Amino acid sequence: MKKLVLLVVLLTLVVFVSGGIAAAPPKAETTPAPAAAATTAPAKLDKFSGTIKSVDEMAKSIVVVKGKAQKTFAVDENAKIIKGKTNLALADLKAKMPVRVEYKKEEAKMIAMTISIATPKAAPKGK
Repeated sequence: MKKLVLLVVLLTLVVFVSGGIAAAPPKAETTPAPAAAATTAPAKLDKFSGTIKSVDEMAKSIVVVKGKAQKTFAVDENAKIIKGKTNLALADLKAKMPVRVEYKKEEAKMIAMTISIATPKAAPKGK
Protein backbone atom coordinates (compact mmCIF):
# COMPACT_ATOMS: atom_id res chain seq x y z
CA MET A 1 0.00 0.00 0.00
CA LYS A 2 2.85 2.44 0.79
CA LYS A 3 4.36 1.77 -2.65
CA LEU A 4 1.03 2.57 -4.33
CA VAL A 5 0.73 5.91 -2.45
CA LEU A 6 4.36 6.76 -3.25
CA LEU A 7 3.78 5.92 -6.94
CA VAL A 8 0.67 8.16 -7.09
CA VAL A 9 2.54 11.04 -5.41
CA LEU A 10 5.48 10.71 -7.84
CA LEU A 11 3.20 10.55 -10.87
CA THR A 12 1.32 13.64 -9.66
CA LEU A 13 4.62 15.47 -9.16
CA VAL A 14 5.81 14.51 -12.66
CA VAL A 15 2.53 15.71 -14.21
CA PHE A 16 2.74 19.13 -12.48
CA VAL A 17 6.41 19.65 -13.33
CA SER A 18 5.99 18.64 -16.98
CA GLY A 19 2.88 20.87 -17.27
CA GLY A 20 4.84 23.83 -15.93
CA ILE A 21 7.67 23.25 -18.39
CA ALA A 22 5.28 22.88 -21.32
CA ALA A 23 3.41 26.08 -20.38
CA ALA A 24 6.57 28.21 -20.04
CA PRO A 25 6.69 30.90 -22.75
CA PRO A 26 9.42 30.61 -25.36
CA LYS A 27 12.45 32.77 -24.77
CA ALA A 28 12.59 35.98 -26.80
CA GLU A 29 15.45 36.53 -29.17
CA THR A 30 18.17 38.70 -27.74
CA THR A 31 19.12 40.42 -31.01
CA PRO A 32 18.57 44.19 -30.79
CA ALA A 33 16.00 45.84 -33.03
CA PRO A 34 17.32 48.03 -35.86
CA ALA A 35 17.78 51.69 -34.93
CA ALA A 36 15.30 52.89 -37.56
CA ALA A 37 12.49 50.88 -36.02
CA ALA A 38 13.16 52.36 -32.58
CA THR A 39 12.25 55.92 -33.62
CA THR A 40 8.57 56.66 -34.07
CA ALA A 41 7.28 58.47 -37.11
CA PRO A 42 5.35 61.68 -36.49
CA ALA A 43 1.62 61.18 -36.29
CA LYS A 44 -0.24 61.73 -39.54
CA LEU A 45 -2.26 64.93 -39.42
CA ASP A 46 -5.80 65.14 -40.76
CA LYS A 47 -6.94 68.19 -42.73
CA PHE A 48 -10.16 70.18 -42.82
CA SER A 49 -10.86 73.27 -44.91
CA GLY A 50 -13.68 75.71 -44.46
CA THR A 51 -14.65 79.08 -43.07
CA ILE A 52 -14.20 80.20 -39.48
CA LYS A 53 -17.57 80.41 -37.74
CA SER A 54 -16.25 81.59 -34.38
CA VAL A 55 -13.06 82.11 -32.37
CA ASP A 56 -12.95 81.65 -28.59
CA GLU A 57 -9.72 83.17 -27.26
CA MET A 58 -10.50 82.23 -23.65
CA ALA A 59 -11.04 78.54 -24.45
CA LYS A 60 -8.37 78.68 -27.17
CA SER A 61 -10.61 77.09 -29.78
CA ILE A 62 -12.08 77.78 -33.19
CA VAL A 63 -15.15 76.46 -34.99
CA VAL A 64 -14.77 75.84 -38.73
CA VAL A 65 -17.68 75.07 -41.07
CA LYS A 66 -17.84 73.70 -44.59
CA GLY A 67 -21.32 73.20 -45.94
CA LYS A 68 -23.23 71.32 -43.23
CA ALA A 69 -20.03 69.99 -41.62
CA GLN A 70 -18.83 71.81 -38.52
CA LYS A 71 -15.74 71.01 -36.46
CA THR A 72 -14.39 72.54 -33.27
CA PHE A 73 -10.61 72.61 -32.88
CA ALA A 74 -8.60 73.26 -29.75
CA VAL A 75 -5.69 75.56 -30.61
CA ASP A 76 -2.48 74.31 -29.01
CA GLU A 77 0.03 76.87 -27.74
CA ASN A 78 2.51 75.42 -30.26
CA ALA A 79 0.06 75.71 -33.17
CA LYS A 80 1.27 77.62 -36.22
CA ILE A 81 -1.16 80.21 -37.54
CA ILE A 82 0.02 81.48 -40.89
CA LYS A 83 -1.17 83.71 -43.70
CA GLY A 84 1.14 83.45 -46.66
CA LYS A 85 4.58 83.70 -45.05
CA THR A 86 3.40 85.73 -42.04
CA ASN A 87 2.89 84.18 -38.59
CA LEU A 88 -0.22 85.34 -36.77
CA ALA A 89 -1.75 84.97 -33.29
CA LEU A 90 -5.08 83.42 -32.34
CA ALA A 91 -6.42 86.95 -31.77
CA ASP A 92 -5.86 87.71 -35.47
CA LEU A 93 -8.38 85.06 -36.55
CA LYS A 94 -11.85 86.42 -37.36
CA ALA A 95 -15.18 84.94 -38.40
CA LYS A 96 -15.68 84.26 -42.14
CA MET A 97 -11.95 83.80 -42.81
CA PRO A 98 -11.27 80.87 -45.15
CA VAL A 99 -8.83 78.46 -43.47
CA ARG A 100 -7.23 75.04 -43.80
CA VAL A 101 -6.62 73.28 -40.48
CA GLU A 102 -4.14 70.46 -40.02
CA TYR A 103 -5.03 68.68 -36.80
CA LYS A 104 -4.40 65.59 -34.72
CA LYS A 105 -6.96 63.60 -32.80
CA GLU A 106 -6.44 62.95 -29.11
CA GLU A 107 -9.33 60.94 -27.70
CA ALA A 108 -12.44 62.99 -28.52
CA LYS A 109 -10.51 66.27 -29.09
CA MET A 110 -9.23 67.66 -32.36
CA ILE A 111 -6.13 69.73 -31.76
CA ALA A 112 -5.10 72.22 -34.45
CA MET A 113 -1.40 72.04 -35.24
CA THR A 114 -1.40 74.39 -38.26
CA ILE A 115 -4.03 76.90 -39.30
CA SER A 116 -3.42 78.33 -42.77
CA ILE A 117 -5.45 81.35 -43.78
CA ALA A 118 -6.21 81.35 -47.48
CA THR A 119 -4.86 84.33 -49.35
CA PRO A 120 -6.60 85.60 -52.48
CA LYS A 121 -4.87 84.47 -55.64
CA ALA A 122 -3.30 87.21 -57.70
CA ALA A 123 -4.86 87.84 -61.09
CA PRO A 124 -2.72 86.58 -63.95
CA LYS A 125 -0.60 89.33 -65.46
CA GLY A 126 -1.58 90.26 -68.99
CA LYS A 127 0.86 91.28 -71.72
